[in-house]
Amino acid sequence: MAKTIAKTKIEKPVAKKAPAKRATATQTVDIEKVSISILEKLKSLNAEPQLQSEIEWCLGSYSHDKNPVGLIQTGERAIIFFQSELAKKTKGITAKFVADIEKAIKK
Repeated sequence: MAKTIAKTKIEKPVAKKAPAKRATATQTVDIEKVSISILEKLKSLNAEPQLQSEIEWCLGSYSHDKNPVGLIQTGERAIIFFQSELAKKTKGITAKFVADIEKAIKK
């Protein structure tokens, strides 16, 4: 009778799953910087005074609690305004500027 060699199973180490990604400081800083640039652009165009005051309030609120929800909501409203101004070819509104706002809000 032939001898059989028992095969031993070698187990590979199991990779641990990375924890779910949360908003980091760099992501939230981007929304703050973008909100400041939105505010500056609105002031230079002398447009949307209500939106300007809401962004100023949200920036103050963000500096206290670091919750970017208000900045994201006002940023979404600003995107709509800037897209309409871009379609009108308003001086100072570029496609890159609008894309940067959208990128910061999507994070």
